[in-house]
Amino acid sequence: MSSTESSPAPFSLLERLPHYARLVRFNRPIGIFLLLWPTLWAIWIASEGQPNIPVLIIFVLGVVLMRSAGCAINDFADREIDPHVERTQQRPIAAGNINAREAMIVFLVLALVAFVLVLQLNWLTIQFSLVAVVLAASYPFMKRFHHLPQIHLGAAFGWAVPMAFTAHTGEFPPPVAWLIFLATLLWTTAYDTMYAMADREDDLKIGVKSSAILFGEQDRLFIALFQGLFFLAMYFTGQQAGMGWAYSVGLIAAGAFALYQQWLILERKPDQCFKAFLNNNWLGISILLGIVVDYALR
Repeated sequence: MSSTESSPAPFSLLERLPHYARLVRFNRPIGIFLLLWPTLWAIWIASEGQPNIPVLIIFVLGVVLMRSAGCAINDFADREIDPHVERTQQRPIAAGNINAREAMIVFLVLALVAFVLVLQLNWLTIQFSLVAVVLAASYPFMKRFHHLPQIHLGAAFGWAVPMAFTAHTGEFPPPVAWLIFLATLLWTTAYDTMYAMADREDDLKIGVKSSAILFGEQDRLFIALFQGLFFLAMYFTGQQAGMGWAYSVGLIAAGAFALYQQWLILERKPDQCFKAFLNNNWLGISILLGIVVDYALR
């Protein structure tokens, strides 16, 4: 029996709540933001700058719920790995504060609540949401099978984009939606590779696969490639959506943050790689502000 299964858990539900909060990373909301920004890009473009408020609220709540559910299933999947990685040794399951069964229950409850929210939307969006659940539930296990779980995460984070279009139009997503989806996949792969660079030494010791390990000494080059393709996709997104100068300013600001991230990862120091990962929050905000201002000025 593993140490994570045999360790005692707090007796009362009230005592467990702080550990559940850490399980779903309420103390580290960066994942919520990185999922939220492309979702809002899509909502603003799908609605041509006039988002349906109930739909907007449902998607914001859905982002929080599904990111939290993803963290719970991630810790369930990594329950035998986290105790051996310095950065993750204090996660609730690894530390013995809760058990794996509880983490799975948290995942199922959060996913169910998110699905109830989606049921308020049209039938096409409900169908698309089933793919979102599969992607979120399967991602944590991919690091055992191949070296590009970051691309799988990109698909999971990007799937809210076509859903935002179906929710607003009731029709199959147009090409611009898939451009934003592709851009999100590329962006996520880039920043999650920065995240993986911070864990590379531990991952090599325990046999976990990642893009940082696959790319090796070419990691910075591949990150730059993914970032470049991301900006190309967002440029064409702006062209298709008829964006003006405000959007261009947002992209330029985002580009400046991308260059800063390349500087941070130059020496591959784990703390600097993690700082570069966190900096992507500002990149996402820059593009969102460009989109919002562009529509506001029309």
